[in-house]
Amino acid sequence: MGISAAIAKESSSLTLDNLQVTVDTIWVLITGSLVFFMNCGFAMLETGFCRKKSSVNVLAKNTIVFSIATLIFWFIGFAFMFGNGGDYLGVEGFLLLGKDSFNALDLDWSKATLYAKFFFQLTFAGTAATIVSGAVTERIKFGVFVAFSALFVIIYSIAGHWVWGGGFLYNFGVRDFAGSMVVHFVGGCAALTGTWLLKPRLGKYVDWKETEKRSIKQTSFNGKKIVTMYPDNLSLATLGCFILWLGWFGFNAGSTLSANAEAISHILLATLIAGAFGAFGALSATTCSWIFYEKPSLSFIINGILAGCVSITASCAFVSIYSAAIIGIIGGIIVLVATILLEKSEIDDPVGAVPVHFACGIWGTLAVGIFSLDPQTYSWSYLFTQNQNIRGGLLFGGEIDLLFAQIIGLMMVGAFTLTFSYLAWVFIAWISYRLSYPSNFGFRPVLGLRVTEDEEIKGVDSLFVEAENE
Repeated sequence: MGISAAIAKESSSLTLDNLQVTVDTIWVLITGSLVFFMNCGFAMLETGFCRKKSSVNVLAKNTIVFSIATLIFWFIGFAFMFGNGGDYLGVEGFLLLGKDSFNALDLDWSKATLYAKFFFQLTFAGTAATIVSGAVTERIKFGVFVAFSALFVIIYSIAGHWVWGGGFLYNFGVRDFAGSMVVHFVGGCAALTGTWLLKPRLGKYVDWKETEKRSIKQTSFNGKKIVTMYPDNLSLATLGCFILWLGWFGFNAGSTLSANAEAISHILLATLIAGAFGAFGALSATTCSWIFYEKPSLSFIINGILAGCVSITASCAFVSIYSAAIIGIIGGIIVLVATILLEKSEIDDPVGAVPVHFACGIWGTLAVGIFSLDPQTYSWSYLFTQNQNIRGGLLFGGEIDLLFAQIIGLMMVGAFTLTFSYLAWVFIAWISYRLSYPSNFGFRPVLGLRVTEDEEIKGVDSLFVEAENE
């Protein structure tokens, strides 16, 4: 009786604002959980695309990276990204202390609690860090990856402040709704610098034998033969693809941070259409790869779908469904072209992380400036936020202003992330090199980052206890 009376009293005090807080918080927590589940998708995708002798290492990296992201993002990353401070860096709110320290998250349209918003943004930080794992797999030292992941979360948080934390790029007019630039492009930059410094896997590029018939399709720009290293388990890779696609619904629609029925319905459909036309982008990628390689490729179907999802992430709340289809198709073509160029440049990316996240992250960011609809006409558009002067993209009522802002944003974020990712890799490589070769006076970054030749030949799984039972 007493409990019933207490519940009745509590219910009677429920206001419309309290109800909105509850609904928005539940929405953010559910979609954040979907984004968290994307870590499983990345683990399955990367394990499937890599060789069997590297599977334990891949799983270990994907399992530990979210724990590292949680620690660093809670300590300093969230404050750097959303804390009050200035145009370039947040300086308040470390360890989530002080609820008034995060004015950038005090959004008119979202009543979700601060802790819910932190959880959602944390899952994004973990996703960005996981992107790096696939590109550098099969030859990186486990400890090196752990150390870089910690530094990368700081780099990610600073770049994110510029766009999402009310920084100078946001004020300049750069818009990235769910992270084509902030998450995928930034993660792709770190992956690109890492795989370039690491050099290709052993046996990936070899000299042609005199008796072999040379093929232009299988020859790098330096005249080396490109050796195909076949994925171990495409069933796992396909499962990973569907998990990631499911997680993307939370990734994009959850970025509303509010249960706005019209907006989330539109964003979910735009994400589905772009991914499917990234399955048409996958079909376009598959068709192009069929022409180029003379056979269809499941790997390109998978990466085509992911390319479509990355491409729509920045603009999903700004563009029409028809534009989403076009963005997905172009993303599917871009991922194929970028993969071929990367291979021919002798940059070895076993899972295609750089083409999917770096190349399509660029395209997705530019698509905002091309396809965005005029926010004065469409009530679900989040293009305005605080700046009422922003108009649509180049093809829909706007001029070149928005596209120009997006280009400047890419240049600034790219220069920062590439530079500091490179410095972070080299710094960690130097420490690792000194620990491994204390008597040597020289310094070769690749020796600090990579496992030994014998360990790579046996497989990096040989460095894990579990491999002893195989």
